[in-house]
Amino acid sequence: MLNEFKTFIARGNVMDLAVGVIIGGAFGLIVSSLVNDIVMPLVGVIFGGFDFSNYFLPLSSAVTADSLEEARKQGAVFAYGNFITVVINFLILAWIIFLLVKGVNKLRASLEHQEKKEKDAKPAPPPADIALLTEIRDLLKQR
Repeated sequence: MLNEFKTFIARGNVMDLAVGVIIGGAFGLIVSSLVNDIVMPLVGVIFGGFDFSNYFLPLSSAVTADSLEEARKQGAVFAYGNFITVVINFLILAWIIFLLVKGVNKLRASLEHQEKKEKDAKPAPPPADIALLTEIRDLLKQR
């Protein structure tokens, strides 16, 4: 069983997946910062200076705070502003991933086209039996 585990871990796919998850997590933090520190303040300015992250509805009469953090300490709240931020975060992340995949696909297509062009430029050598027959023909012509 230990050898099977070593074989499983040594496969390239597992390592690629691990690297993807780690980079994805770091990329998620970058996008979160982009949304929270750049996009949402701009959206707040456009909509009259509101901070979406502090939009909430108290679900308890004990909640009297003005900020989401303090309100959560007092009781249950419906934090729809935080949800809006997360949805915008997701949309930006999905758009960036779409652009990355589109770019990689374009690069792959370009490389495949170039390889095909190079392959078409060089005539393929004839099969061995055809080459042998051609050689025999040429020898017969010389006689």
